[in-house]
Amino acid sequence: MVLVAYIRAMGHIDTCLGILRRLIAKGDINGIPLAERAINEYWDAAPAQARESGLRFVQQDVIDQRDAVTGDHRDFADAVKVEELRGRIR
Repeated sequence: MVLVAYIRAMGHIDTCLGILRRLIAKGDINGIPLAERAINEYWDAAPAQARESGLRFVQQDVIDQRDAVTGDHRDFADAVKVEELRGRIR
């Protein structure tokens, strides 16, 4: 049963990553609420034991995306990393 929960969480993390990647590519700071929503939806859907490791994975992907872009795109990635992920990962 635990394996099924992890498999379901993977679908949610893929959705979250896809949304964040598209928002970073767009680079519009007005998209921050959408990024926060994607992260919150992942958090709410993921099993408790998978949440922190999943957010670490999301955080690393946001950092990787940030390192690959410049300007507004980079600013957006920095805002996502700082605003929503801080405080949830110990």
